[in-house]
Amino acid sequence: MESRASDPPSPTSPSPSRSSSPPRIRRLEASVVNRIAAGEVIQRPSAAVKELVENSLDAASTSVSVSVKDGGLKLLLVSDDGHGIRHEDLPILCERHTTSKLSKYEDLQTIKSMGFRGEALASMTYVGHVTVTTITEGQLHGYRVSYRDGVMEHEPKPCAAVKGTQIMVENLFYNMAARRKTLQNSNDDYPKIVDLISRFAVHYMNVNFSCRKYGSNRADVHTVGGSSRLDAIRTVYGASVARDLMEISVSDDNPTRLIFKMEGFISNSNYLAKKTTMILFINDRLVDCTALKRAVELVYSATLPKASKPFIYMSINLPSDHVDVNIHPTKREVSLLNQDSLIDTIQSAIEAKLMSSNSTRIFQTQVVSSSLPTTQISTRKDKEHSIANSGVQSQKIPVNQMVRTDSRDPFGRLHSYWKDGSQSSKQEKKSDLASMRSVVVARRNWKENTDFTSLDQLVREIDSNVHPGLLDIVKDCTYIGLADEVFAVLQYNTYLYLVNVVNVSKELMYQQVLRRFSKFNAIQLSEPAPLQDLLLMALRDEELETRGDETETNDDLKEKIALMNIELLKEKEDMLEDYFGIKMEDGSLIRLPVVLDQYIPDMDRIPEFLLSLANDVDWDDERECFQTVSAVLANFYAMHPPILPNPSGDGIRYYRKNREEVGLEAEILVDKSDEEQVDEELVAEAETAWSQREWNIQHVLFPSMRLFLKPPKCMATDGTFVQVASLEKLYRVFERC
Repeated sequence: MESRASDPPSPTSPSPSRSSSPPRIRRLEASVVNRIAAGEVIQRPSAAVKELVENSLDAASTSVSVSVKDGGLKLLLVSDDGHGIRHEDLPILCERHTTSKLSKYEDLQTIKSMGFRGEALASMTYVGHVTVTTITEGQLHGYRVSYRDGVMEHEPKPCAAVKGTQIMVENLFYNMAARRKTLQNSNDDYPKIVDLISRFAVHYMNVNFSCRKYGSNRADVHTVGGSSRLDAIRTVYGASVARDLMEISVSDDNPTRLIFKMEGFISNSNYLAKKTTMILFINDRLVDCTALKRAVELVYSATLPKASKPFIYMSINLPSDHVDVNIHPTKREVSLLNQDSLIDTIQSAIEAKLMSSNSTRIFQTQVVSSSLPTTQISTRKDKEHSIANSGVQSQKIPVNQMVRTDSRDPFGRLHSYWKDGSQSSKQEKKSDLASMRSVVVARRNWKENTDFTSLDQLVREIDSNVHPGLLDIVKDCTYIGLADEVFAVLQYNTYLYLVNVVNVSKELMYQQVLRRFSKFNAIQLSEPAPLQDLLLMALRDEELETRGDETETNDDLKEKIALMNIELLKEKEDMLEDYFGIKMEDGSLIRLPVVLDQYIPDMDRIPEFLLSLANDVDWDDERECFQTVSAVLANFYAMHPPILPNPSGDGIRYYRKNREEVGLEAEILVDKSDEEQVDEELVAEAETAWSQREWNIQHVLFPSMRLFLKPPKCMATDGTFVQVASLEKLYRVFERC
């Protein structure tokens, strides 16, 4: 017995734990429960994008834009122009089970929105860092707030915003090591996101969709709303797919059997593909149905070649009470009433459609040109192959000429060193700027509706006056950070440059005004702004700047000048609205143009803008008129320093509550206790304005500059671009040390 006791237990023998007392059942902490649930709802970055896009569509958006970095693990950015989120709803926005879609369980029977549980945003805050920027109609400004673990990290901060909502999810699965390791290959999930947006773009053909890698100038998905379904498929999947599609529809309205309607497109016998593409929407909800997919593939197996698979787009509409949408954590699947009968009916309709269209097949042929021998083709391919494989290895770059940053990767910026856990991502391939410019020009081709020789001359002047060296810098520079209130630091190859932000933004806005001529989107003011009040304000400010505070003011003269300017602007209001998107009505300013997407100018400069518009424009000559109006708009939209002084550093002295008009010398003598008594509300407003400007410079100005700016030759000599250092010279300095 003793010898048997010393042997290890056999596999069939009971383990010691079974003879001990059973483990205690514990109630899990709320944070653990939420993280487990979040991992089920947000299984991968594409699932997060799906939830955010569905929220945008539920918000009646007409434009949805998606930007992705590192397959969504580092950054997901989804922007829309929907109705936005109320300020009073922001505190509970990311709590679990908070939703605007339903209030009681019975509402699920008639639900039409895609979201209903109120779990998606909450789940994202438990596995990532979420920042929401939103504005609702009628608000003077938007709000930005960050969330973590379902709650706000700070009170919502006022900020400039474009209509709708922008949700940014950073560092997804940062606290789920196992999940993050399985998703490390960013090349794996980004195609899933592109495929997801492509499917939405086909179904929601009245919505503008775009999807791109963060920092890239070329969109991998880009559609313009208002096109037909077939045009949407052609835009997303290509003409080769669209030409081999047939329209199909089937319905049944017998209450005793089925009530449904199906419309869509299916591929004919000429279509060749190695993988089935099935886009299925049920009651406008993107879902999967394995049984329906197998039934369709079974029909095609007798028609298509053995190795080829079909393309199917289907939109099925059923009564809401015939669909159970609450059967899957990610709402990817639904349960249908009489599903088998529905599938049989659709299968029969597809089979009949294929049989009626299968009388002929088209085979694509390729003509071999005799002017180019086969040996020449193979030689060229071999040469290209050898260059691709050996070109990088054959030349070793000296260390003092090695560029370690990528203009598309924000890791080289100063902000990346202010955050913990930042890691460099793999360098993305350079985007084809030429193709992106062609897309933009095609969308905003002002020549379609206008025929002004003078405008054409102004645009040609821009194109012919480009400095080629500065153009290369602008296209491939890396933003580093702000040096002071006017200059920003950028890197190009092994050089550092100081760039005058005001001059660059002014030139960019000028060029954009001319290129968007008569094709502007609108910034609607929340309330009409009286022109007389604004012009009087500008005249008083101008008098203070030129003559000082002690000048006696002549209000009657100012009112006469203001009325004269108003009469002039009234005469030109039709032209200003049609060509430049500036709408005035009944002596008030109603609307301003969108000169640069995602950017709103400093509204404190509207009085100065109107005064300049009335006095600095040459209204007599067409060419001069277009040029001067564009210049006035450019100066207004340029990224000037805010009017309020920068409260950081010595600027805080302007915000002291007990500040007397005794000059700087007396201020220095103020004791420390008085020095700390500042106007906190005004300081907060100033800090918001300065931080918003810095954000606009980094995230709006520099990306747009790479896309659109054609720097004129004068910028090389007027101090707009100043080289301050080069890596080669720095190496020589350090070698002497």
